[in-house]
Amino acid sequence: MDKKWLSALKPLVNNQTQWKAFEEMLDFYITLKQNALEQASEPQDMYRSQGAIAALKRLKKLRDEVNAEG
Repeated sequence: MDKKWLSALKPLVNNQTQWKAFEEMLDFYITLKQNALEQASEPQDMYRSQGAIAALKRLKKLRDEVNAEG
């Protein structure tokens, strides 16, 4: 990841209130996508939901990634 992005994201990931709200939002969207995955009848819809869940889970690891590079 580009160093300028990492330094720009530090205030978000190191602010406990903001980070907790961001994680709660991610958890909400993960739950929505998991429900969509369970109800999907077409393979393409299942793949989309799986991809979205993977991307959202990667965002949950953003704090570790930003602070590790820092």
